Amino acid sequence: MDAVTATTRGASPTAPAAGGRQAWATTWLLLVFMLVNFADKAVLGLAGPEIMKEFGLTRQEFGTAQAAFFSLFSLSALGVSFLTRKVRTSVLLLLMGVLWAAAQLPMLWGAAGFATLIATRVLLGFAEGPSAPVAVHHVHGWFEQRERTLPTAILMVGAAAGVVVAAPTLGAVISHFGWRWAFGAAGLAGLLWAAVWRVKGKEGPLAPPVGRGARSTEGSSGAADVPLRDVFLSGTFITAALGAFAAYWVMSAKLTWLPDYLRTVVGWDLDRAAAAVGGGAVANGAVLLAHGLLARRAALRGTGGRLPAGAGAGLLLVASAGAVTVFATVDTLWIKVPMMFGPMAVALVMITAAQTAIARITPPSQRGVVLGALVAVFALGGIVSPLVLGRIVDSAATATAGYENGWLVTAALLLVTGLLAACFMRPERDAERLGVPESPSAAAPVVH
Repeated sequence: MDAVTATTRGASPTAPAAGGRQAWATTWLLLVFMLVNFADKAVLGLAGPEIMKEFGLTRQEFGTAQAAFFSLFSLSALGVSFLTRKVRTSVLLLLMGVLWAAAQLPMLWGAAGFATLIATRVLLGFAEGPSAPVAVHHVHGWFEQRERTLPTAILMVGAAAGVVVAAPTLGAVISHFGWRWAFGAAGLAGLLWAAVWRVKGKEGPLAPPVGRGARSTEGSSGAADVPLRDVFLSGTFITAALGAFAAYWVMSAKLTWLPDYLRTVVGWDLDRAAAAVGGGAVANGAVLLAHGLLARRAALRGTGGRLPAGAGAGLLLVASAGAVTVFATVDTLWIKVPMMFGPMAVALVMITAAQTAIARITPPSQRGVVLGALVAVFALGGIVSPLVLGRIVDSAATATAGYENGWLVTAALLLVTGLLAACFMRPERDAERLGVPESPSAAAPVVH
């Protein structure tokens, strides 16, 4: 079996060990991958006021550009969940890095207008839709099951770190070189990462086989498939998807509209607004890393929390709803500003908690498809949020009133979905009902 599997994947007898130095080098390189990923997302929001002024756009029209990013995001996330069984993740990640650069660099052209912006954002969203699940899937090929929580958390922190680095860096680029060079800088960063990955990116020793090797190992996990309809109609999937949708809504709203809100309503300049956006991203990363470390510690000790699995993430959405409400309605800056950090950031825990819960109720052979479906659903928040908030602000008498209404709609969404998740997101119960064992892949892993 070992020889056959090694031949299928082209593995070397001297392949690096799981969890070793190369495993962590790959993790850090993928951390940079996620950093570039979210820098690409942040550039439009940071350059928003300058773009709207140059092109004569309303906020609703500008929201269309941000929503264009997510138009193919969900479809590509779902499609690549199937493609990972046929193409090595190292190849897919390289292609993504190249496409990111191809989507950013055209905006350096002085004649590139609003139509070019829309087209390139659609391409960027298509290339970035599967980035997080493919990166996580790849890094899991380097670590044993019990060691995967921390490297996975590091990748999620990379997503937040992208905004931390991008906000002040791209803000300075916009101030000194103009908004077009913000897109150029992001594109060049993608090209540089792709060049390094072409040399250093390799499959891990525990990576699953692809192509014929994948088909030959189907069913080896010992867990029988279940009807996908039963998974999708379970209380856990529905409430996890809705909760993650709300969390992604918040993230997209902050990326798109927070810089404009801080400059238009609060009265800050570009540098101060960019610093605040970066500080909020630091808080996002701290929340995600703390959650990952606590979850890993609990898993290694074999202990759980006092609340049922899933309930805690739902209550964090409720807490975030309260923070957004305070942020929207209180004018005192020493109260308003802290809400942007930890209190609003705790909503993002639902994105990781939802993926963990869905993985628990799905057999391994179907997990990629179901996780792809989850991403496809919650990424819709990135499409709807910029459009809805842009329309709300434009339709109000003043930008101040419009933004207050928009943030309150966001808070209501967090509150409702949080309560639903707290009551009905029960992965252990649904897994038992669906007949999915706790560790269906607990058998000795195939050595490649």
